[in-house]
Amino acid sequence: MSELITPDLVSLDRDLGGDKETVIGQLAALVQRTGRAEQLDGLLADAIARENKTATGIPGGIAIPHCRSTAVTEPTLVMARLAQGVPWGAKDGPADIVFFIAAPEGADQTHLKLLAKLARSLMKKDFVAALRTARSEQEIVRIVDDALGLGGTAETAPAEGASAAGAGAAGATSAAAVPASVDARSDDGGAAPAAQTAGDAEGAGPHAGKRIVAVTACPTGIAHTYMAADGLTYAAEDMGVDLQVETQGSAGFTKLDPATIAAADAVIFATDVDVRDRSRFAGKPYVASPVKRGIDEPKVMIEEALANAGNPDAPRVQGGTGADAEQGASTGGNEGWGTRIRKAVMTGVSYMIPFVAAGGLLMAFGFMVAGADIANIADDVLTGSTVWDLGEFTLAQYIGAVLFKMGNLAMSLLVPALAGYIAYGLSDRPGIAPGFAAGLVANFMGAGFLGGIVGGLLAGLAAYWLAQPRLPRWLGSLMPVVIIPLLATIFAAGLLLLVLGGPIATFMAWLTEWLNGMTGAGVLVLGAILGLMMGADLGGPINKVAYTFAAAGLGAATAANTAPQEVMAAVMAAGMVPPLAMALASTVAKRYFTIAEQENGKAAWLLGLSFISEGAIPFAAADPLRVLLSTMAGGATAGALSMAFGVTLAAPHGGVWVLPVIGNPLLFLLAVVAGTVVTAVLVIALKHVGGVHGRVADSSSPRAGAATVPASA
Repeated sequence: MSELITPDLVSLDRDLGGDKETVIGQLAALVQRTGRAEQLDGLLADAIARENKTATGIPGGIAIPHCRSTAVTEPTLVMARLAQGVPWGAKDGPADIVFFIAAPEGADQTHLKLLAKLARSLMKKDFVAALRTARSEQEIVRIVDDALGLGGTAETAPAEGASAAGAGAAGATSAAAVPASVDARSDDGGAAPAAQTAGDAEGAGPHAGKRIVAVTACPTGIAHTYMAADGLTYAAEDMGVDLQVETQGSAGFTKLDPATIAAADAVIFATDVDVRDRSRFAGKPYVASPVKRGIDEPKVMIEEALANAGNPDAPRVQGGTGADAEQGASTGGNEGWGTRIRKAVMTGVSYMIPFVAAGGLLMAFGFMVAGADIANIADDVLTGSTVWDLGEFTLAQYIGAVLFKMGNLAMSLLVPALAGYIAYGLSDRPGIAPGFAAGLVANFMGAGFLGGIVGGLLAGLAAYWLAQPRLPRWLGSLMPVVIIPLLATIFAAGLLLLVLGGPIATFMAWLTEWLNGMTGAGVLVLGAILGLMMGADLGGPINKVAYTFAAAGLGAATAANTAPQEVMAAVMAAGMVPPLAMALASTVAKRYFTIAEQENGKAAWLLGLSFISEGAIPFAAADPLRVLLSTMAGGATAGALSMAFGVTLAAPHGGVWVLPVIGNPLLFLLAVVAGTVVTAVLVIALKHVGGVHGRVADSSSPRAGAATVPASA
């Protein structure tokens, strides 16, 4: 087996930089210098991208940045004991012990299990203390090898998937206190044994006899998955709680025994990704949080789970498949109703977009084939002729009518789909039928997308509350398929028909008339406001409000009323600007950007051209004030110009890939280029005025910095 860590992969008591990106760059350079990575830039970009998802700092002054990368040739550990701690996202302060885990994209299970063991070792105070007192690189290697069960004096390495409790812990004096194995928990990625048996827990404290099951999972599945599992397990031991954890990591996982789940009082989901087969926990009260909270606040999560176990009104895992993870996210026990509603609306928008995309593009193709007048004669063409007998119409008109009608019918599902999946986001599958019904009523009333949002929320909330009471089994089986859809439909659709639909329809009619009547400065102001919102938080709530307004409004567009399509064009032009501008700025003024940012800039070209505003997030995360001020200015410029040029767009997404269906495509591109240049120039100017170039020049190059780290360090 290849050595995971060697003395030349250890750096002791050196200053590797003042921020985590620079430190990661130094450690990545060590990986490349030892021949374990083919490309530094690729490894560094993957590591920074993982770090941007969730900070890898944990309590105790520890950081464990990690990634999988195609640039890595063999699994590698790099360890640094920093001369000066660096902020890494942990609540208790900076980190001075850093382990960088670099795994190949297709790492084998044996290596992944060893990397998981290392992550679990870092949860042990004596292991970390030994690292802090070690006097040489060789001693660090011995400590780590002993923790992984690879110590040279151990009689045998622990068998795969078995406890290494018997492995000897040889080596330097400072390593003597380090357990020879991580622990006896399931190192094969399966369910960790109970922290304490029920019998042992009796009389142990106020939580005696309480049982909890937990699932931990993170995007990479190497470190946080297992560290959260151990954090929860250790906290449960201290509290006298019987807790078993299922680690859904990259080393594989073994499902919790169904009997264990059935006996549990509550469930903890400490995950950043979907829980596999979540429906196994149906009916159990639960707590859901990001995986890092299982490391930072395990005791608090257990206390919340125990509180929910005794609360009849606590959220419960709903049955079904497919959307359970999303449902859990939208109804998490630790989220307020404002967050749940926002997530539900975003769920509705995400499911609505394909209807708008397909419908809008088909209608646009119909216009391209048969002209704008096809909207007025499509029904006559399709009812009065066939492809074999065109009658008074031409073949182009017939094909255009077919395309237009297909698109028009798809667009008619826009509001019902929006409402149905908003309800789904709040209450899972029982909310879909009431939501669609409410959306159809909104269409009938002329309440448009705003009516669909209101109807979807009413249907989802009604279905959610109807699912809360505990009912006899014979009645409970009827609830999700008969009773809940019936009562929630009566409530939501009835309220729209009788009370809310009329006022909403009146408001939508006024809004449509206002958009149609806008000219001159009013058009520029609207475009600037929408563009500013698109650049304000790069895919966040403000951005999504502007985008939802534009995409949902496309359903009201006609050949005579192109205002909604103009709004959509302005929003897409503005949304393309942030990543394109960051790509441009990091290319022409490299001294203001770190190597990681320059790598992100290369990817941002494609992301920007594809209308993915999130491509600028890494830049905003590193320098939010300068970047966001610049993206708002550039977005406002692009939006205002697009509206002023009268550019139209029938598709809600696609970027440059939908240029054929953009009205005035050259002017659209001109608006995007103008916004991009404004943002790029402004962000460079702000960085120059703030003296950023000096700091970056001193710390951005891992290659240069790595030269200061001796091969033996």
